Amino acid sequence: MAEAHDVLVDGFGRVREVVHAVLRGMTPDDLAWRPGPGANTIGWLVWHLTRVQDDHVADAFDLPQVWAEHGWAQRLGLGRPLGDTGYGDSAQQVGEVRAEADALAGYHDAVHARTVELLAGVDAAELDRVVDTSWDPPVTLGVRLVSVLADDLQHAGQAAYVHGLARARG
Repeated sequence: MAEAHDVLVDGFGRVREVVHAVLRGMTPDDLAWRPGPGANTIGWLVWHLTRVQDDHVADAFDLPQVWAEHGWAQRLGLGRPLGDTGYGDSAQQVGEVRAEADALAGYHDAVHARTVELLAGVDAAELDRVVDTSWDPPVTLGVRLVSVLADDLQHAGQAAYVHGLARARG
């Protein structure tokens, strides 16, 4: 029988697979291409889904984010405040996210490794631990992890769709 943490690790692994598939062979210009004026770019989508995972998982385990702790904010050089995840970005802010595919993949891999490491110690009882009391009902670790996973999968799918459009444009 699979343990809860095994299922979560598998889910986050699927996000990582899509991220790598989308980034493979892409230039910074490819990553910044938009199918429409207000659309999200592949680069922004990958950066954002990774930032959300980093932010929310770190918070749930009361740890610093990989973004700041391991210097990814400086390496990607986006000029964003350390706590920024891209939530609510304007079209202009989305367009300002320009990075190399290898750097985005590296940041994602570092966050993925941290997530997998933390999930190794999670059992069914730990999933019931309340991690956010600002909601009614309060958010448990299990709910937070599934929420992050769902958000990541949606954005990874969006990035894959934009990737397909970018490749089709020739």
